Amino acid sequence: MDRPLAVVAMSGGVDSSVAAALLLEAGYRVEGVSLRLWDSPRRDGRVCSDHRDAAAVARHLGIAHSLIDQRAEFERRVVTAFAAAYAAGRTPNPCAACNSDFKLGVLLDHALERGAELVATGHYARVERRGTDVVLRRGIDPQRDQSYFLFGLTRRQLAHVAFPLGEWTKSAVRRRAAELGLPVAGKPDSQDLCFGDPAALVRSRALGGKAGEIVDGEGRGIGRHGGIERFTIGQRRGLGVAGRAPLYVQALDAPGARVIVGVRPPRAGGFVAGGWSWIAAPPAPGEWVAVQVRYRQPPLAARIAPIEGGRRARVELARPAVAAAPGQAVVVYRDDEVLGGGWIEQPLAAEGVA
Repeated sequence: MDRPLAVVAMSGGVDSSVAAALLLEAGYRVEGVSLRLWDSPRRDGRVCSDHRDAAAVARHLGIAHSLIDQRAEFERRVVTAFAAAYAAGRTPNPCAACNSDFKLGVLLDHALERGAELVATGHYARVERRGTDVVLRRGIDPQRDQSYFLFGLTRRQLAHVAFPLGEWTKSAVRRRAAELGLPVAGKPDSQDLCFGDPAALVRSRALGGKAGEIVDGEGRGIGRHGGIERFTIGQRRGLGVAGRAPLYVQALDAPGARVIVGVRPPRAGGFVAGGWSWIAAPPAPGEWVAVQVRYRQPPLAARIAPIEGGRRARVELARPAVAAAPGQAVVVYRDDEVLGGGWIEQPLAAEGVA
C-alpha cells in the first residue's frame, strides 16, 4: 500500500526543514514545495523564505522539491495593499494574509491536486480534529507560538493542515536538526518583513515622503518630518524632536501629514474592528475571552459586542492596551483555542488617560 503523501511548505529555515523530517519519520511520502513570493537581495539567512536552502535540505532528506512562482500575485495581493495601508498611517500585518492566501492557500490547492493527504508548515501551532470538527490551538512553546498569524485560515484549510512542530520547543527543534545533520541546523531565525523596511518600500512606490508637522496633543507644532511612513503608533526613538520627557507617537494623521506625539505611551481601552473571520463560533454576548493585538504582546481579557449586523465589532478591554493601531490584527482566544480574529479600524480612548 502506498504511503500517504504530505506536501511541506519549505522556506529554507530550520523549522520547516525539521517539519519535513518529522513527517518522513511518521511514514509519509514527503514532497517539499517552496513558494517564490519575493526576491530579497539579502543572503544573510534572515529572510523568511529561501528556496535555495530549501532545495539543499530536500536533497539531504532525499525528497522531491519544487518551486511555485507566485511573485506577481504576491505583489498584487499583499505587497501593494501593504504599501498603501502603511502610507495611510495604518500598521498592517502582511504575514497573516500570506499564510491564508499563499502558504496555506495556493499551496493547499497544489497539494490537493497532487493527491496529498495533508499540507504541512513549520508553524508553532496545533490542529486538533474531533470527528468532523477542527480546532486551532496555540503551540505549546509560549515563546514561539505562532497561532496569532493563522487566525484567517478557513475550516476547509485547517481540515487538511498539519503543524508537526506544535508540540515542540524551539530548542528541541534545533537539537533535532543538528542530529539529522540538516545543512540549515545553525541558520538564524528569519526576522523583519520579507520585503524589507516598510518606509523604504512606501517611498519606492512614490506613496510617501510628504513632509509635515510633528504636533503635541494640543495641536501645537514642535517639529517637522519627511513622511508619516517613517513612524508607527507607540514609537519613542527616532522622532526627530527633543523634549524634557520622552515622547511617543500617539496617532498618525495621513491626510494632514501630521504626527501626533505625547509624553505617555498611547493606550486604548478598546477598539472597533472589522473584517472578522471565525474558525469557531464567536464569543457569546458578555463572555470574557482573551485577545491579542501584537504577536509578542500578552493577551488581554476582553468582551466582544457585534455592531452593524456583525460586520464590525466593538472590543472592550478589561485593561488598556498599549500601542493598539489601525491595521493590526486582533486575535480572539478561549484558553489556548483560536476562535478567530479581525482587523483594528479605530482604537477607543482609555478612560482616565490624558
